[in-house]
Amino acid sequence: MKQLLYTIIHLISRAHEWFLTLNDEHALFLSDKQLHFLVIGLIGMALIFLLHPIFTLLAKTDHVLVISWLYVFTVIIVLTFAIEIGERASGTGTMEFADIAFGVVGFMVMFAVFALVRGVFKFIIDIFKRD
Repeated sequence: MKQLLYTIIHLISRAHEWFLTLNDEHALFLSDKQLHFLVIGLIGMALIFLLHPIFTLLAKTDHVLVISWLYVFTVIIVLTFAIEIGERASGTGTMEFADIAFGVVGFMVMFAVFALVRGVFKFIIDIFKRD
């Protein structure tokens, strides 16, 4: 877990240095905050342009639950990482990738049970609607 986080931090640091170098080479004189504004804004907009058509299609084909699942899954990933980082920072636990994995798998298993129960109920309702 520790090595994974250090690798991610290293990659982000290299990207940050690249943007600063690009900024300096082209004499843009943008501050770090202005660069964050531009880079994160552009990443966010790229994700909107990528995901909006997919989510629109899912909504039109009555797959709104998939959209909800994707959103919650993303929040769960962020939350589990935040909890592990918080444990490390506060000294209340050890930061382990396995904790993150088990938390995410816990959500996936519970969602699978929910989806199964929901599917059974929808099937039963569909049977009664036919008559």
